[in-house]
Formats: sequence, C-alpha cells, structure tokens
Amino acid sequence: MRQRSRGRATLAAVAAMCAVAALPGQAYGADGPAAYRFDPKAKAVTGAEVNTDATALTPGSVYRSSIKFGQKLYYRLNLEATTNAYVSAVVVPKDGGKVAYGDGIAISIRDKSDLQCSSENAHFESAEYPRPIAAYAYRNVKKDSSSCQGAGTYNVLIERENDDTSGRGDWELEIRYASEPQLAKGGSTPTEAPENWPSASPKPPTGVHDNRRHGGSSYYDATSLETGEWRDEVVPGQTLFYRVPVGWGQQIFATASLGNSTVPDEDDYISGALAMSLDNPAHGRVGNASPMPYSGRPASVSLDPVPPVAYENRFASRSSVSAMRFAGWYYLSVTLSPEVAKPYGSEPFPLTLSVTVKGTAGDTPYEGDAGIFGVTQGDKDMARNGQSGPQAAESKSRSSNMKLLGASGIGAGAVLVLGLGGWMLLARRGQAAAAVPAVTADGGQQQPYGGPPQAW
Repeated sequence: MRQRSRGRATLAAVAAMCAVAALPGQAYGADGPAAYRFDPKAKAVTGAEVNTDATALTPGSVYRSSIKFGQKLYYRLNLEATTNAYVSAVVVPKDGGKVAYGDGIAISIRDKSDLQCSSENAHFESAEYPRPIAAYAYRNVKKDSSSCQGAGTYNVLIERENDDTSGRGDWELEIRYASEPQLAKGGSTPTEAPENWPSASPKPPTGVHDNRRHGGSSYYDATSLETGEWRDEVVPGQTLFYRVPVGWGQQIFATASLGNSTVPDEDDYISGALAMSLDNPAHGRVGNASPMPYSGRPASVSLDPVPPVAYENRFASRSSVSAMRFAGWYYLSVTLSPEVAKPYGSEPFPLTLSVTVKGTAGDTPYEGDAGIFGVTQGDKDMARNGQSGPQAAESKSRSSNMKLLGASGIGAGAVLVLGLGGWMLLARRGQAAAAVPAVTADGGQQQPYGGPPQAW
C-alpha cells in the first residue's frame, strides 16, 4: 500500500508539473491586445440599488461585479470600532466603447446617516479612450472625530458617471476590500502630514543587462520591477500593468518613453496618446501623468514627484500625498491610445519604462504581519526576477512538485530495491531447501523433486 501511495504521489507531482508548464503567459492576441485579466479568486457579487439590500463584503476578498450606464450601486461593510477599511473599485469598460472627458466612477464609504467617511473619483479626462481606471475609499479610525467612528454597518456606494453622448454598455468592476493592520503597541507615529519632502527627480537609473519585461494585463498579473530601465512593447489600445515594491521611507519615480514610428512620411499629431498612472497597494490613485501627445517621433512622460512612504501622509489634504500612506506594491499602468493605429499601424510600439526607488527602507509601524501593506524579501526577489504574482506562485509550486517528485522517486526506488532484495533472499532459501535431502520416517533420505526415476 505504501509503494502504491508513493507511486500515486509521484504521478500527481508529474501531472502538476505538466499542468504548470502548460499555463500560458501573457501574449499579444491575434485580434489585438490582451483583455483585462480579472483575479481568478474574485467572487461574483451584484450591487444593490437600495442600500438595505446590499451584500456584505469580507476583508481580504476580491469581487467581480458590473455597473450600468448612470447606475448607483451599494455594497455593505460590517466594521469593528478599530478597523481601518479600504475598498477599491477598478472599472473596465469594453473595448470600442465611447468615453468622454468626465466619464468614470466615484466611490465612497458612508455611515448609517449617509455621511461620507471618504470618497474618490477616477475619470478618463483628456485620454478619452476605454481603459481600466481605479479609485478607492476608506474608513479610518480618528481619535478626535465623531463621524464615521465606532463599530457597525457602513455602506459602499459606487456611482458611474457618464456624458449623455457616451457609450451605454455595461462596465465590469473588480472590487477589493482590505483592512489595515493595527499599529504596534507602545509605538508612536506623527499625527500631522510632512510639510516638506525631497521632490527633485533622481538621476536616470543605470541600464541592466537583461532589461526586457513584458507588462501584465491587470493588477492581478502585473509584472514586478525594481530600479532600472526596462524595455517592452505596447499595442495601440493596450494597457500594461507593472508593480514596484516601495518600503517605508522610500520614494518612487517613473518615466514612460515611446519609440519612434517606422511608418514613412507620417507625422500625424495624436493628443493624449500615452497615459500613465500610479496606484498604491490598496489600489487607490496616487496620481496620473499628463497624457503624452505623439507625432511619430520619440516622446516621454513622467509622473509628478511624490513623497516618501510614511504613515503620517494620510493626514495630508492633497490626495497625491495622502495616498503614499503605506508600504507595499505600487502599481504603474501605461496605456497607448487606439487612435495611434490609424496613422501609424497596429504593430507593437517600443516602450521604455524608467523606474527609480530612492531611499533606504525603514521599519514597519504595524504589529504582526503587514500583509499587502509591507515589503518582504520574497517581494524583492520577484521584482529582481521580473515575475508577476501568478508566475511566482507557479515557480513555487514547480519547486514543491520537484521536491515531491524527488522524494517520491527515492522512496519508490528504495521500496523497489528492498522488494527485489527480499525476493532474491526467498528464492535462495528455496533453492537451498530443495538441495538438502529431507530425512524420512524410516531414517532414509527423501530425494528432491520426487526422487530418482522409477524402474519399469
């Protein structure tokens, strides 16, 4: 039974390895850029138009929903008195739909009296083409505040904002709910946002030998990057996602550059051709770069400088400072306008992403595991290797399966050797017993194998 079990384990390990090897990586589709890849663990949920009918969200969970033109949807939170809660919404319009400058979503968390705890909106602005955009809202515990405090039921309201001339199709939603860890007991943190911080852009990072990294299609499979200059390609209409680990006390800087077109005698001017944004670990917007125009020649766009990551940034009035409130993965997304394809073709365009993480990482202010609001050695390894989250999980699974396969192979081999040894020992004993004549009752010897042939 043990040998059979080990054999089954070996076969299972081999099957798992084959399954992992068969998982496809992201690639350019034959019909254009890859679609947004939703988190496979996302649970389906339907928003309610009446708040009392809303479904409760669970901390640490991801949900998939949708929202119609002009619709307002409610979801519910059941919060403890000490919970700092963050809910984000990524809106994913369908390709080919029409969006206007003011189109987008607004998300807010509200108490039972409909008082807003916080709110944020995300609009397409001057980059008027469909792409994933995100916003978040939060309920933070404040000592000197009387609103949105205490345990109880809170409402999450997601509103779709549209121009009358915009597309009427449904937009898909990816909703995340995360709770922030508690501060370490006995520790102290400032209660006011910093007034001054370094804002000078750093020197461009030095090049690396293997600097090709292909961006993911969503927050879920975003490609991990560290400080460096990274080469990629982007198709008109495509959004590429990257993520960078930024620790406490560190700053992030990023520039996206588009290479020249090889289409001869074309110099059409495309306004808002390249859009770039930065989001924090809770998928809250930090800032958007002004969309870059393109006329067939090399062009680049940079994010405005943001402060070093600090807990006290949350007390700032400016959202670009307030959003830099915790360590973790910071997400960069880059989108090339589909309009670029009209004069310059739909082939991939060369893209360079220059990323710098400046400063020495400090200690966490939290007690225990920081979860998504921290940077681990594993995160740094992923950034160094250019892995996405799913790729890192596949590598870990492959390594575990190799260990299982090795252990199973050794175990099965040992069992086989022992079995063969036992069989040979039994065979030799049988031969020895057959070779020695047995003594009969009358004192004679019994001949082996029935004795000599009988005389006729």
